[in-house]
Amino acid sequence: MIFIIDTSSALSAVALLEPSGRTVYEDVADSGPTFDLPSRYRALEDGPAVTRVAVATGPGSFTGLRVGVSFGLGLAIGLRIPIVPLSTLAVQAARSQSPVLAMSEAGRGRVYHLAPGGVAGLAEPADLPRDWPAVGWLRPSTRAALEAAGVRVKPDAELRGFGEAAAILLEGAREVAYGSLKLEYMQSFSARR
Repeated sequence: MIFIIDTSSALSAVALLEPSGRTVYEDVADSGPTFDLPSRYRALEDGPAVTRVAVATGPGSFTGLRVGVSFGLGLAIGLRIPIVPLSTLAVQAARSQSPVLAMSEAGRGRVYHLAPGGVAGLAEPADLPRDWPAVGWLRPSTRAALEAAGVRVKPDAELRGFGEAAAILLEGAREVAYGSLKLEYMQSFSARR
């Protein structure tokens, strides 16, 4: 089984997938101290053994990324199983069956974004491309600012679940050595632009 963790944005999620990619368990909730990763993992302990861990590596908040990746890395090392990095924006893009502008919270009303076939960027709502509908786990205030700026946000009801989106990415994802997992924090991402 593959245990997947994303704590990089306004919502956090865990999922458990069969090797075939079928989602067995999925939990998505508000990020922060109430999203207790150890409890969510312990709830699965009576199930089949986890043989691989996948973690969202950003871009995202410093604390959110550290919590999810540290837990995933500790789990992988402790169980001596592979770990796989997944881009936060790629996970969001994979939730849609059609091309979208993937987004993630960047703080101060800004969002990280990734257009189909494009390069990731950081922008204010008014500066985002309007060629595609937007997808992402956003705070209500950020979503309202996007909609006020004319960005169409695709409803969650039209999107794949977190586990299904991660399964699509896992088909081509590569395992990495424990010490080489790289994170994209808000500050490092901003400094590159």
